[in-house]
Amino acid sequence: MRAAADIASRIRRAALLRRAPVWAGGLLPWLALRSVAGAAVWSVWCAWDAFRLNREATAHWPRWLDDALPELEDSSALLLDAQTPVARLQRERLLARIDMALTGSAARAIASERVKPGLPWLCLSVLAAAALWLAASHPLATTAKVSGMRAALPQAVPPRQQLVLKVVPPAYTGIASSEGAPRDLQVPESSQVQWCEKGGSPLDAPVELSSGQSLPAGQPCVRWTASESVFWRWKGTRYNLKVTLDQPPEIVIGAPAEMVHELREGAQTAAMAVSVRDDYRVQRATVHMTLARGSGENIRFSDREMPLPESPDPRKRDWSKTWALKDLGMEPGDELYFFVRATDNAAKPHSVQSPTYTLRLPAPKQEADTESAALPTLVKPESLRSQRQIIIDTEQLIADMRARHMDAETVRERSQTIASDQGALRRRYGQFLGEESTLFGGDDHDDDQPGAKKDVLHEFGHAHDQAENATLFDDATKKVLRRALSAMWDAEKALRAISPKTALPPEYKALDAVKELQQADRIYLHKTAFAPPPIKEDKRMTGDMAGSASSKRVQDEARGKVPQQLRELVQALSTDGPLPALWTRTAQDWVRERITVEEQRLAAQQAIQDVADGCAPCRANLRAYLRGGIGAPQLLLQAKPTVDTPFTRAWRAEEKK
Repeated sequence: MRAAADIASRIRRAALLRRAPVWAGGLLPWLALRSVAGAAVWSVWCAWDAFRLNREATAHWPRWLDDALPELEDSSALLLDAQTPVARLQRERLLARIDMALTGSAARAIASERVKPGLPWLCLSVLAAAALWLAASHPLATTAKVSGMRAALPQAVPPRQQLVLKVVPPAYTGIASSEGAPRDLQVPESSQVQWCEKGGSPLDAPVELSSGQSLPAGQPCVRWTASESVFWRWKGTRYNLKVTLDQPPEIVIGAPAEMVHELREGAQTAAMAVSVRDDYRVQRATVHMTLARGSGENIRFSDREMPLPESPDPRKRDWSKTWALKDLGMEPGDELYFFVRATDNAAKPHSVQSPTYTLRLPAPKQEADTESAALPTLVKPESLRSQRQIIIDTEQLIADMRARHMDAETVRERSQTIASDQGALRRRYGQFLGEESTLFGGDDHDDDQPGAKKDVLHEFGHAHDQAENATLFDDATKKVLRRALSAMWDAEKALRAISPKTALPPEYKALDAVKELQQADRIYLHKTAFAPPPIKEDKRMTGDMAGSASSKRVQDEARGKVPQQLRELVQALSTDGPLPALWTRTAQDWVRERITVEEQRLAAQQAIQDVADGCAPCRANLRAYLRGGIGAPQLLLQAKPTVDTPFTRAWRAEEKK
């Protein structure tokens, strides 16, 4: 049986080799055309043909041997089955002969005779490949193929793009660049934010910012300079982008602890301690010192500036020193004013200045000077503060209001104190033009005896003019005095109204007028009679109020006028109808201008995007944000129409009797 299987295998191998050239020749055209489909179909046919030949050779090889080899005496079937002794003897004889008869050439001859070469199949394969090549090379066919491919592109699923977020902070921050997948980020101000496609292909969707800006698609990368906190979205997904604003330097004065520090008498040293902090780098920090020497209006000033030394950490500078008063040039009675100015390293540097601190070295107590002055009318009593000191106190109050969060009561108290000093100085100079020195002489008097009769004119009255005071100076001098008193009065009114910044210009005008009086070479004391202007008899005692201003305060309106476009948008949001044209620009501008809280602004911008996307329930939310930005007008309090003073109370009591 083993010998028969070996003979059958040799016959099958010869049959397959007979057909192999046809199989190989039919595959070559398809490989030349790079047609995967044609090569696959031909390979399948070759496998089927090989299976068919193998089965046919297995079934008929004994008969093929009998027909081709006469030496086997038509007994090849005994090689498979020999049951009788005679048959087995014959098989032994056949096996001895077949080794000599069945050579390689004999097997190939049997295959050539029994197996057809298959040329028709080869010709069919070549013709099919040629037809395909002709169809592909024809212009109309090429156009149809391209059109078909283009038509099929939208139906095919394109590869999903991946976005890469790159952040390049400004160089002065010293922060390294970052790159990664889209996520919530917090970046420094003025950072360059880039959205890029990971594979380098153009973006297929725009990057939309909550501020209303849209970075267009079609480019591998889009850029934006971070100037405010926003949220952005790409293909419907939102991410927050918080911007950390570059803060100005922070200055802390550690010593002295008080704004006005009075040194003990006979002190020899004074301590100063300064700390400057910045979020990135302190570029420059200096201490400015001003030494004031003298009293009254005769004060001399000397300025000095000293840089603070750098520290290992560029974000802070700490400096402290115990000065010897002789190094500062201070003597008893002097005052040293100093403040710190710092600048950071931003692209647009921030420069801040600390409040002004005062070191005061008291003068030794001495007896009052009895020396008479050439112009006693212009010498200020020791208890009064000079005009220059009032200006310094006002500037100090303004600086403290900017640098520190002072409560309203403290601001009011300090402003009223400066106003009292200004009023006292005004009345002192006003005496020389015939003005009263006090407002009402009986402000502090109480009614000790309710039933007693009072002399109202003696208690509350005073002389408005004295001949000596009214005629002491010439007209030019009195004109300068009137200018000084008018400026002092304006400054006092502003300080009484808790508006120290408004009081500074008239204070400087008063100082200029006082200095002009002091520096005059000569004052001509010519006494003349007072010549009042003529009275218009036709208008006197008529009660005619034409041309006079009303004292009633006009109530304020809403913060600015609401634009007509915004009114129409708010009304349209209350309905389900269409919104006005360019309504997104109107809403974005209004939100950016009126909503200052960052979280509320981002929420309002998100509502704008939702409404633009067609969210009907979001209209009420957006309408609430837009209406909230209008604000309410400020209510102005009205003064009482009646005046209630001790004089009027006494006058009414006298009239009732």
